[in-house]
Amino acid sequence: MKRSIIRLAAGAATASFLAAPVDAYPIDCAILLCMAGGFPASAECSAAKAEVIRRITPWPIEPPLQLWRCPMSNGVGLVGAPDGGAGTVPPEVAAYRDAIELWSLSKYVTTGSGGRDIYVNISRSSYSPSGTFVRRPASENDLPAWLDTEIREHTGSPLMNEYGPGFRSIVFRMQDYTGAYSTEWISW
Repeated sequence: MKRSIIRLAAGAATASFLAAPVDAYPIDCAILLCMAGGFPASAECSAAKAEVIRRITPWPIEPPLQLWRCPMSNGVGLVGAPDGGAGTVPPEVAAYRDAIELWSLSKYVTTGSGGRDIYVNISRSSYSPSGTFVRRPASENDLPAWLDTEIREHTGSPLMNEYGPGFRSIVFRMQDYTGAYSTEWISW
């Protein structure tokens, strides 16, 4: 029995010397890599996707991909500051960043003596060529066809239908390494 305990202790000590230490990964590096892969099923990509959703809902909206926090292999972030700052982003990385679109949508319908009134609030956030995350007001005329399809799919009616339901949502669109787009509809 005593020999078994000694062997077990020796084995555990040897294993601890052979195991390489694991460093924590910056979440923004995981977001970039997982986004490029379309957020495949893994613990790291699930955490990365959860962080993106936390950043974009409900208010204030943060940039979903913060490249200045991702050192990759050189120990320095891909860009110098949150506003784009000094530094360059490789074109293949900028393609993922620039394909991100974030739409904030809300619709309220009221009924009064004069009929039904629709109140809509729309804004679009995206990255500028310099890497700054910019939020702009938008109108129903600014909606791209893909977003109109998403609205119909999730609410059952077009945005300006006075008999359609009211809602509040964030719609996040991104592109993967194949060039395919995917969207995430987040109601809040």
